[in-house]
Amino acid sequence: MTQSPSAPTDGRVPLDAEDAQRTDLAAFDEEYAQAEPPEFEEVPDGKYQVRIEKAQLTESSKGDPMVKWDLVVLSGAHAGRHIFKNAVITRASLPYVKGDLKLLGLELERFSTLPNHLPSVLGKTLQVTRRTSGEYTNVYFNRLIAVPEGEDVSQAPAPW
Repeated sequence: MTQSPSAPTDGRVPLDAEDAQRTDLAAFDEEYAQAEPPEFEEVPDGKYQVRIEKAQLTESSKGDPMVKWDLVVLSGAHAGRHIFKNAVITRASLPYVKGDLKLLGLELERFSTLPNHLPSVLGKTLQVTRRTSGEYTNVYFNRLIAVPEGEDVSQAPAPW
């Protein structure tokens, strides 16, 4: 079987109209009719104990470099929920980005090496503050916190 040039290169074969007609989804009709789409409300403003799940260097919609942080809430009523922080890197924001990195123990000799060091912050736990003003939300890294290895804090109340 040969794939067309527009076929995915990861080994998947896209469904054509004939394949889609043969895929039987009828077994899900009743459940689909009853299913309610989940609502994903943002966690409310406040202080949270979080673990860094992902840290990725990417670009903002304007093309500026940006660190995307995915933080998972560890305790309290919102345990397991995600808080996202996008730190756009500009000349004006560089001191704040540097402050966040320093708090996480990354004191870089050359900022250009940041992508090599981001994996070292994964799994770190910290206290953050989420604050909304008008239509803008900011997430501030307050301090590193120690969570004893192996301790499940997902059901524990927030310590503040």
